[in-house]
Amino acid sequence: MARVTVEDCVERIPNRFELVMMAAQRSRELSVGGELTVDRDNDKNPVVALREIADETISVPELEEELILGLQRHGDTDDPEEEAEELLAMEEELAASAEAELAALAAGADAAADAAAAAPAPAPAEEKFEDVSAEDLKED
Repeated sequence: MARVTVEDCVERIPNRFELVMMAAQRSRELSVGGELTVDRDNDKNPVVALREIADETISVPELEEELILGLQRHGDTDDPEEEAEELLAMEEELAASAEAELAALAAGADAAADAAAAAPAPAPAEEKFEDVSAEDLKED
């Protein structure tokens, strides 16, 4: 890579990390058949990409947008209304299942209360403790 090319690019994109990311994106585009905007002069794709950036023959904001889209893992849905409908259906389904669970719990609580009312009351427990005097404790 020619030092002059990099120095020219830094004037266009001052952040060197951003410059590398943009040049790499453009180089990838060239490797899959992107149209050249400068003469190749027997240079490899990264050098051609830097020369295009330095000569301002490509739009850096468009290149940045392509880079961001290429790095995203999840794209936006095409139809926000469809997504809203799906969320509404899920919410209704959850509400119905919650109501069913509450009804089952209420029925179970009623059955437990009926069973407790029908069962005889437990006998009071006998006291198994006896009072001990302080003298008895000292002896032990």
